[in-house]
Amino acid sequence: MDKGIVIFDGYCNFCSRSVLFIIRRDKKKYFTFAPSQTPEGQNIIDAYRLGKLAQHSIVLIEQGNVYRKSTAALRIARQLANGWRLFYACMIIPKRLRDLIYDLIARSRYRLFGMSDRCFVPEPSIRNRFLQEE
Repeated sequence: MDKGIVIFDGYCNFCSRSVLFIIRRDKKKYFTFAPSQTPEGQNIIDAYRLGKLAQHSIVLIEQGNVYRKSTAALRIARQLANGWRLFYACMIIPKRLRDLIYDLIARSRYRLFGMSDRCFVPEPSIRNRFLQEE
């Protein structure tokens, strides 16, 4: 089974907390993570030609496919424990409407949740869940 790779904004408090939320509920350890500001994140952004999108949106890469915004969030939820996978049923909502809601939250994330002055650094206990240069 290939792992899903989640690219996120490492300066965004909401995004960093979301990653911790995912890790706690990802019992199969399916996901690995990379802040978009790290060399590892930037290498993936360049390889998939994601440009600035990855700095403003969560991006999920699964089996070479790139998923953005609400689709990425719902595909992530599908892998989580404790009933979170039920949110995947929201995929029946038209993508345009889902992404509109996603964009409203994304535009307000710094104002509502704040921004860190440094990129997210994982605790040693979860560092193996993050892509790191060898």
